[in-house]
Amino acid sequence: MNKEEIKKILPHRDNMLLLDEVIREDDTAHGFYKIPEDAFFLKGHFPGAPVVPGVILCEILAQSTCVLLADQMQQDKMPMYTGLNNVRFKSPVYPGDLFETKCRITRSKFPFFFAEGTGYVDGRLCVKAEFSFAITENKICFQKS
Repeated sequence: MNKEEIKKILPHRDNMLLLDEVIREDDTAHGFYKIPEDAFFLKGHFPGAPVVPGVILCEILAQSTCVLLADQMQQDKMPMYTGLNNVRFKSPVYPGDLFETKCRITRSKFPFFFAEGTGYVDGRLCVKAEFSFAITENKICFQKS
């Protein structure tokens, strides 16, 4: 599935769509994201020695997993993170790296979904995590000032 096909499932756009491609094999999603040299999240993390922030790696895992929920997603629905557990960062990810994910849903009770995922660069484990999210209404909320 290419970026345009991913956009039909995920609401993320512009700099926050962190997938270039996802391959769905049975109950597993394999995501791919080439870390741009000029990514917004690298500008201050860290000057002179850029490293992809862990929270971005976790977001890429979640986005990969949400492709498995294509049947649950509708125009008025969107996935929201509800938790992260047992997150372990094993090796840094750098600009120019091809970050690959392997994620699967471990259990669900609609609207909640529980998953596990791992992220790699050149076969080297960089992150692993358990996480959960909920399918929610896609409402734009305005706060009165």
